[in-house]
Amino acid sequence: MTRLVVLASSSPFRRELLARLQIPFVTASPDADESALPGEAPVATARRLAEAKARAMVERYPDALIIGSDQVAASGDQRFGKPGNRANAIAQLRSMRGKSVVFHTGLCLLDGASGRTQVSCIDTHVGFRDLGDAEIESYLDKEDALNCAGSAKSEGLGISLLTYLRGDDPTALVGLPLIALCNMLRAEGIALP
Repeated sequence: MTRLVVLASSSPFRRELLARLQIPFVTASPDADESALPGEAPVATARRLAEAKARAMVERYPDALIIGSDQVAASGDQRFGKPGNRANAIAQLRSMRGKSVVFHTGLCLLDGASGRTQVSCIDTHVGFRDLGDAEIESYLDKEDALNCAGSAKSEGLGISLLTYLRGDDPTALVGLPLIALCNMLRAEGIALP
C-alpha cells in the first residue's frame, strides 16, 4: 500500500524542493502559532514548530506521513524571521551585514497512523558581506525576499550578499532539508533511489 505523503506547508519553496524527490504528495497549510516561547533557544523553536506543523494535520490526514518544517535564523540573541515588508527587510539586512547568521531548519516526519515522529534540526552557517545601504536597496528592488527568513534568497540573487554557506545539506537553507528527509522517508518504507 502506498502511503499518502502530506507536506504541512503553504511555502512554494518547500513544495518545489519536495517535488525533487519525485514522490506523490499533497500540501496543506497548517494552523500553527510560530511564536518562540519565552527563553526558548532558536534550535528548540525550529524543532518544536516543525513538529507542531505536522501535528496540526493529523486530524485531517490520520493515516498519512506528514512532513513539517520550520526555520529560525539567529545571530547571538537576535532572531530574524520573515520580514513581511520592505522596511523590515532593510532593517534585517542592515543588522546582519558583516555577521554570521545560523539558519536552524527544523524537520519532522510524523506517521499519522502510529503517532511516531522523527524530528531533526539541520543548521546552516551563513556569512553576510558588509553590505552597503545601496546594495541592500538594489537587492530588494530585484528580488522579492519578503517571505524568507533573513530577507535573502540564497537560491537566487541573495547568494551575492553572502561570503560563505556552511552546512551538511544545501536544501536546508531553502527550507526543507532533503537529505535528512530522505533518510526519514526510507525509515517509513518509502522507496527512494
